[in-house]
Amino acid sequence: MRWLQFILSHSIFISLCAVALCSQTYILLHLPVDKPTMGFIFFSTLGSYNFYWILSKFYFKRTADIRTFLQDHASNLLMLVFAAAGISWYLVEMPDIIPSFAIAGLLTLLYSLPLWPVKALAFTRRAGFLKTVLLAFTWTYVTVLIPVQQQRLPAFGQDTLLLFGARFLFMLMLCIIFDSRDIHVDKLRSLRSLATDVNKHTLKIIMAAVFAGYLLMGILLRIYYDDGRQVLAFLITGLVTLQVYRMSLRKQGYLFYYFGVDGLMLFSALSSFLASI
Repeated sequence: MRWLQFILSHSIFISLCAVALCSQTYILLHLPVDKPTMGFIFFSTLGSYNFYWILSKFYFKRTADIRTFLQDHASNLLMLVFAAAGISWYLVEMPDIIPSFAIAGLLTLLYSLPLWPVKALAFTRRAGFLKTVLLAFTWTYVTVLIPVQQQRLPAFGQDTLLLFGARFLFMLMLCIIFDSRDIHVDKLRSLRSLATDVNKHTLKIIMAAVFAGYLLMGILLRIYYDDGRQVLAFLITGLVTLQVYRMSLRKQGYLFYYFGVDGLMLFSALSSFLASI
């Protein structure tokens, strides 16, 4: 189990999930697979998550001994360096992706602002709903718009907009699940999210509305291409997502969230792939 712990704690698994969602974009929009873009998304996700993880550990521990901190988190730092090297290689090989990378980097930076030890940025810890929406939007931008833009296609085609909406709502559901898990910790740390801004009953209503919107846009996208098999695969994914959410309402452990909840991205992409065969 140590290898699984390493893969999960160093954001390798979630980076693979990002690649899976990227491949799902190609499948659902009937686009040719662009392996370099998928590689770029893997390293970008790996770098952003290890960066955020290191920053959060530094912020919450508030250690004055930098050397000890670096030693304790050497593996994550090495993973960040590895990711930076991969990103740099792709930026050199694919200079046209630099504007997209700059936007994704800015979104990541904005999301991390509450953890920066700067008094002038303290107000960002009250972002609440915006913080949750920003993370879902970032995931959607990276896994939908970047692949589409690299294909030199317009970002506002009807099919792309439907996928963007469905992907955003899907990721928003996953973010809400994680926010709900972290309610007590976030309140202790004076951090806010959608789950801390509303009561449990209201959060369930929001989740129901988001899930309904996700189903509607997902089905419309697949009907747009007249693909009955993809509709069936999507409905199965929706049912699994709903069940995972219901399970999250009870106390769950580390593996449930970082393998089960995050794994919904992989499951969604896999179902689309199987339906396309």
